[in-house]
Amino acid sequence: LGTDGLVHFGAKSLDAVLSSPASDKDVHTAVILTHGAGGDMNFKHLVSLARALTSEGLVCLRFTCKGLNLAFRVKAYNAVWDYLKTLTRFKLKNIFFGGRSMGSRAAAALARQLSDESEEAVQGVICLSFPLHPPGKTHAYHQRSEDLKKLPESVHVLFVSGTEDNMCNRDLFNEVVKDMKADAEVFWLQGGSHGLTVKGRSEESVMDEVNLKVLLWIKEKTT
Repeated sequence: LGTDGLVHFGAKSLDAVLSSPASDKDVHTAVILTHGAGGDMNFKHLVSLARALTSEGLVCLRFTCKGLNLAFRVKAYNAVWDYLKTLTRFKLKNIFFGGRSMGSRAAAALARQLSDESEEAVQGVICLSFPLHPPGKTHAYHQRSEDLKKLPESVHVLFVSGTEDNMCNRDLFNEVVKDMKADAEVFWLQGGSHGLTVKGRSEESVMDEVNLKVLLWIKEKTT
């Protein structure tokens, strides 16, 4: 990551921010995060989660990749993963791929590709509002769940989805999770929308609840 905050990706470069704890000494776990189809790495929930992770002694690398082509997003994610592995000041034993909405599809797709090559490549995937289908087009779930179903048993997956998410039909999603070989857990946010907002609750309280769930899950999978 140059001083300009860029990760090189072929002839292009990606905006990225590395957040790390005050001391590098006992840092063994890193999480990569990226945004959905719109927005960027400074989406409030991603910044909030990055802060929560570093406060608990984890490294977080979040990045921006504009573009709606999933294959392009996966290649960009791979470049960020390659960069993370060059950071020798951390003795990383565990790497988790995370993303919001379309970013979680890219994270899952890359985790599947890498796990075909090596079981050690990635420990887990964190999917915030996985977009199982476009609003009202539930038939698309077959294609969008392919990578999830191909993840091996060695990969842990945490889904955080709202019960009111119009891009994630609960019954269909529960069927997909049942069909997965990977160790998968779903945290349903009561009343949560696709943007993980809940009517009548402050954004901060929702983010705190989600962040705590993610942290506890990572701890459980790395001890």
